[in-house]
Amino acid sequence: MTNPAPLSRQQLRTQLRKARRALNPSQQRQAARGLYRQLAQHPLFRRARHIALYLPNDGEIDPRLILRAAQRRGKKTYLPVLSAWPRTKMVFQQVRHGEKFRPNRFRIPEPHINAAKQRTIWALDLIFLPLVGFDDAGGRLGMGGGFYDRSLAYQARRKAWQKPVLLGLAHECQKVERLAQASWDVPLQGTVTDKRWY
Repeated sequence: MTNPAPLSRQQLRTQLRKARRALNPSQQRQAARGLYRQLAQHPLFRRARHIALYLPNDGEIDPRLILRAAQRRGKKTYLPVLSAWPRTKMVFQQVRHGEKFRPNRFRIPEPHINAAKQRTIWALDLIFLPLVGFDDAGGRLGMGGGFYDRSLAYQARRKAWQKPVLLGLAHECQKVERLAQASWDVPLQGTVTDKRWY
């Protein structure tokens, strides 16, 4: 009997997106609370002053409890904003509690663009990244747009960098044995699910 051929990145992306979208609203709320419990008292989160997160979309695990906790503790919080031009660029913009958002071209809510509120990526302390799949060696499979990889590409040119710490956030069902990494993929320091740290 022959082993089945490994899934391509696109096939794996399709399969894992389907798995996270299959979680019902109650499971999603429970996962968000579990994620909060994993992160809220962790030293990385407690020490960070400038934290970038994301708003959940397409079944992604929801970090909004962490966003609100960071704001209550007086931390500066940032969300990704896509540039109108060049269309491949993403920046991080400070957001405050109660701020209104608008949908971007992928229908993901984001703040109204305001360059005065943006912070360079290497001046952030901690970035919580969304992902489609992950392994326990720092591999991350994203949605395929490459926005985070392009924004973090500067790290390949620096031999020793401290900031920002990159943590993926995911459901347990998004873990895979091993991800083949492309040369442009930026590795994570770890991934946090509602159950544990990897």
